[in-house]
Amino acid sequence: MSTPQLVVHRDKELMAQAAAARLITKIVDAQASRGEASVVLTGGRNGNGLLAALAAAPARDAIDWGRLDLWWGDERFLPEGDPERNVTQAREALLDQVPVDPKRVHAMPASDGPWGTDVDAAAEAYAAELAAAADPENHGPVPTFDVLMLGVGPDTHVASLFPELPAVRETERTVVGVHGAPKPPPTRVSLTLPAIRSAREVWLLAAGEDKAEAVAIALSGAGEIQAPAAGAQGRQRTLWLLDSTAASQLPRSLYPPASA
Repeated sequence: MSTPQLVVHRDKELMAQAAAARLITKIVDAQASRGEASVVLTGGRNGNGLLAALAAAPARDAIDWGRLDLWWGDERFLPEGDPERNVTQAREALLDQVPVDPKRVHAMPASDGPWGTDVDAAAEAYAAELAAAADPENHGPVPTFDVLMLGVGPDTHVASLFPELPAVRETERTVVGVHGAPKPPPTRVSLTLPAIRSAREVWLLAAGEDKAEAVAIALSGAGEIQAPAAGAQGRQRTLWLLDSTAASQLPRSLYPPASA
C-alpha cells in the first residue's frame, strides 16, 4: 500500500476545481493507455462539489464518456430516485449533462429494487456485479479501479465504514450491508476496505473546519477500526485532497506535498 500524500488548497471551491482537473487527466490517461477507465464516485458535499466542478470544466469533453465505468463506494439504501441517494445527486451534478453509457453506470441497488428491503442481498448482488467486471489480471473479485474517491466524515468514516462497527472489520467480502449506521439513514450498502484497497489510486476528500480533527486523527497513525479513513489506501497512490481549514490541525511538515 502507498504512503499518504497531501495536497492542500486555499478553499473548498479551489479544491473541487483542482480535483476535477486532476480526475480528467487520470481518466484521459487511462483511456489512452488501456482504452477505458474505471472510477469510483463518492457522495457528500465534497464529492458532489467535485462532480459539479467537473461538469463546469471545458476539459470534460476530453473524456470519452462512453468508455468510462462508474461505480460507487457506498449508497444510502433508499428507493430509486430518492434525493438522498448518492447516484441521484451524481446525476444532477454531472451525469445527466454528459454522454455516459447507461450500461457502464453501476449504481448500487435501491430499497425498492429486485431485492426489496434485504440490504444484505443487495450488497451481495453488487459484489457479484463487481466480480463479473473484474478481469483475470485484476487478481481479485473487483476491478482495479483507476481512481476511487472517498469523502472523510467528521468521525473519520469513509464510504459507510464507521468507527468500530462490523463493516470496517470485514476482511473477506467486498461489499456489505450496513445496519445501524450512526448517520441517517441507518441502512446502507458499502464497499469494504479490501475492495477500496484494490484501486490504483485512492483519493480522500475533506474540506471544512468540521473535518480538521478527523483528518489529523486519520493521518496520525490511528488504527483503521477506530479511524476507517486511516485504512483507505491505494495500491499505487493514496492522495489526501484538502482545503486549508481541513488541514489546519495537521503537522504538515511531516507530510510532504504530493507531486503533480
